[in-house]
Amino acid sequence: MIKYSLRCAEGHDFESWFASASAYDALAASGRLTCAVCGGGGVEKALMTPRVRPARAKAPAPATKPDAKADNLSTPASAMEAELAEFRAKVEANTEDVGRKFAEEARAIHEGRAPDRAIRGEAKIGEAKALVEDGVPVLPLPFRPTRQVN
Repeated sequence: MIKYSLRCAEGHDFESWFASASAYDALAASGRLTCAVCGGGGVEKALMTPRVRPARAKAPAPATKPDAKADNLSTPASAMEAELAEFRAKVEANTEDVGRKFAEEARAIHEGRAPDRAIRGEAKIGEAKALVEDGVPVLPLPFRPTRQVN
């Protein structure tokens, strides 16, 4: 099997697998290749990035600090990720997690039946729409809860 990056005459980029290079050539010659996005013709190979594997014998470098995490996924990859992590920490430090009772608690605060405070939690899409329609100020957060949801 071989995977090619392809582009149609309309400029759509997509990938597809073929049994072999000759199988691709046969389909291309017969005009039976169509775009996965628009269904149009004129499909040709696009420039592909080679997939290079690092040497297998090379072990990962040890962490330089005793408290450094070996998992590179735990450290922000960009300034935007670092800002998002900082935002998340501020939200979690300054709000109360009410979990799945968010819609009920947000409505109670809005109507004055519960003490006014900053909360966060989860709501079904229908519950969130109803809160917005009723003028309850809510905002979706750009991250998932840290706790496990059952």
